[in-house]
Amino acid sequence: MIVTVVSVPDGGMTTVSTAEARRRLATDPFLLLGVELPGEPGPAEEPVVRQLGLDEEDLEWFGRREGSPRAEFLGDTAGFVVPVVRGGQVHQVHALASEGFLVAVHWGHWAGLAGDITALVRRERPRDAVAALFLLLQEALSTFRRAAVEALLQVEELEDDMFEKRRPEQIYRLSQLRRHSAVLHHALLPYLQGVDEVITRRMLNPDFPVERQRLAQEFQRAARLVLADIESLQDATRRAFASYGSLVAGEQNGVINRLAIVSVIFLPLSFLTGFFGMNFEFLTNRLETRDEFWLLAVGLQLVAVVGSLVLLHRSRIWRRLRDDE
Repeated sequence: MIVTVVSVPDGGMTTVSTAEARRRLATDPFLLLGVELPGEPGPAEEPVVRQLGLDEEDLEWFGRREGSPRAEFLGDTAGFVVPVVRGGQVHQVHALASEGFLVAVHWGHWAGLAGDITALVRRERPRDAVAALFLLLQEALSTFRRAAVEALLQVEELEDDMFEKRRPEQIYRLSQLRRHSAVLHHALLPYLQGVDEVITRRMLNPDFPVERQRLAQEFQRAARLVLADIESLQDATRRAFASYGSLVAGEQNGVINRLAIVSVIFLPLSFLTGFFGMNFEFLTNRLETRDEFWLLAVGLQLVAVVGSLVLLHRSRIWRRLRDDE
């Protein structure tokens, strides 16, 4: 594993050995560590907490891949499994904080928050590890906010393109964005519920410092806003699907109206053809001249076609087709 020490005064990063990180955890009053584990599972190694010399009791999950978010207090330490959005996918970061240290464990480069936390530490300069922990939790929320806003803009662009020209690939892209919004909501909601429950329980403790109450309240407020952004994304995808369905229904109505026009034109022609094709005595014995043939067989057909067109031209169906075009 790769261990990085983040300097609090200037936000600089230094890569150290595991032994050096273990020594500094035991001696430094305030230490921020970032631990990067290989993206692919390797051979069995000692748990991260044991390598760093931390108390292993109740921390079997820390540093191991786990599918569910977590937020819990373990005496003087707090442990979190934090979902983070990187590269359009949801990854996990394990965080362990006490009064004197903050250790963040992630897998691979994309799931890391080292660069973001470094910038935040340089700008905010947290007083202790708990304040740094809330910076990490806030930055994890920011990744969800950025992902939700980016996807929302894509949905709006697709919806605008649909009204200009509908294409089959648009519905496929909308399906992907709708699935992405569901993944974001599914990953964030259980995590926020767990964190909110833990923070609320700690805030009820009269010994909880006022400054940390402020940090907790800011986190809860930001969490609600991010969750609202994701729900807005879900609503936007549903609205875009409804718009696409309305466009398809409108095109189908146009096709049906055109078929209705063709039917109105050919219905009287079919009737006249069928009528004069019958073997009635009047038709077979008395309609024998050429003039009678042109008058009845052709003249009536022309009258029927012209009459149908006149009626259609004055009807709402014709005006609707003309307006659609």
